[in-house]
Amino acid sequence: MEEIVYLCFFAFLAGFIDSVVGGGGLIQLPALMIFLPGVPLPTLFGTGKFAGIAGTTSAMVRYVRTVKINYMAILPAAAAAFVFSFLGARALSHLDANLLKPLILLLLILVAIYTFIKKDFGSLHAPKLTDAKEKVYGILIGAAIGFYDGFFGPGTGSFLIFIFIGLFGFNFLAASAAGKVVNVATNLSALLYFIWKGHVLYEVAVPMAICSIIGSQLGTRTALKRGTGFVRALFLVVVSGIILKLAYDTYGVDGEDFARLSTAVLEWVGKKG
Repeated sequence: MEEIVYLCFFAFLAGFIDSVVGGGGLIQLPALMIFLPGVPLPTLFGTGKFAGIAGTTSAMVRYVRTVKINYMAILPAAAAAFVFSFLGARALSHLDANLLKPLILLLLILVAIYTFIKKDFGSLHAPKLTDAKEKVYGILIGAAIGFYDGFFGPGTGSFLIFIFIGLFGFNFLAASAAGKVVNVATNLSALLYFIWKGHVLYEVAVPMAICSIIGSQLGTRTALKRGTGFVRALFLVVVSGIILKLAYDTYGVDGEDFARLSTAVLEWVGKKG
């Protein structure tokens, strides 16, 4: 029971963060690994997905009731994401996901720098694509992000928000709402696979799911009340956290490659500052 209480707290925290800018898995999965030692990794993933999708779905429902969403573009993206997330999970058994870490790390650093420097990024909602282009781009993005989420995963929610702002012209709130719809599809695809394989601890996943829903409701309410400025700030914090986690996993704190990468980024930011 003590472990479940702790896991419920982290599920609540993950639900809050994930409902606003994504990245809840960065909190929830390490907590599962710490408090459930000895449990096979696929079972930890399945249990986390069960709890995570409950919070994400809850946040999505609240967003769609408040924020206007272009379903003609987002639903095809979600459908493509659902299919390609499963394909990505299948590809994981044949390819080494660690090969992607340096590339994803670089992309996340560029996302964080661009968002930090461009102060008005995501502050205005000004869609800039025609309906036809939104649908086509939505399918392509859903396929790419879905495959990535099934194959590797970290930063999926953050990438979705960045793409919906940069390419579609959404503001942070609208991008977060659209991202939740697509993210539910990718998570559902993965969860069905884990349930099929029996990789869910329901006695842990169900109470975690309830706490994730509570956290996501509070997070969504906070985001809608405080607006795009709050979402932007939290987005930068979460992306930075994902960058640090990926950097540590890829190079280690003492790695020469990581040191060179950090120095190069700091010098670049200094020149732009």
